[in-house]
Amino acid sequence: MKKGIIGTKAGMTQLFDEGGRVVPVTVIRAGPCRVCQVKTQEKDGYPVYQLGYGETKEHRLSKGEKGHLAKSELPMLENLHEFSLDGDYSVGDTIEAKVFQPGERVDITGTSKGKGFAGVIKRHGFSRTATSHGGGPVHRHQGSMGASSDPSRVFPGKKLPGQTGNEQVTVMNLEIIKVDENLGIIAVRGAVPGPRHGLLYVRTSVKKA
Repeated sequence: MKKGIIGTKAGMTQLFDEGGRVVPVTVIRAGPCRVCQVKTQEKDGYPVYQLGYGETKEHRLSKGEKGHLAKSELPMLENLHEFSLDGDYSVGDTIEAKVFQPGERVDITGTSKGKGFAGVIKRHGFSRTATSHGGGPVHRHQGSMGASSDPSRVFPGKKLPGQTGNEQVTVMNLEIIKVDENLGIIAVRGAVPGPRHGLLYVRTSVKKA
């Protein structure tokens, strides 16, 4: 059964399982989300539900966003995202953390922490050159491009220095350890991308557990 929700990363902690073993978990403040739009195969070409999360001030939204939400008499929601969900939802319905259960597997998408401009050692895991006499000031450089006179160019995808992080990352097949419907939180085993308070999209895993 396909499920999905939007949330924010609260941070990491640890829980203990029935055998007394420590389980590292990431705590996610999941929902509540409002169903903002229902798209159908006949009308839109693909069936999805658009969920909205995080109330904000009206002046922070564009004119189109405000009109889209006002049309359905919804509050001003900052984050909109489409999910393929199983179930019969209508515009205005609320989806909360309790839609998930412990033991289920989920895929979590977020934006990784930005680390600025970095060299090839930090960005791609390259090794340093020898630091013996005569090595010169190039111990952390990327070295030869390897193209020579034919084809006289650098191939696309070459591992070079550049911006590190600040990109969309999906961690797949994480196990839900605990769901607290009163606090609206989900605890999943392991780490998820992004900083604290970073936006996360949680959906049922496409892989088998």
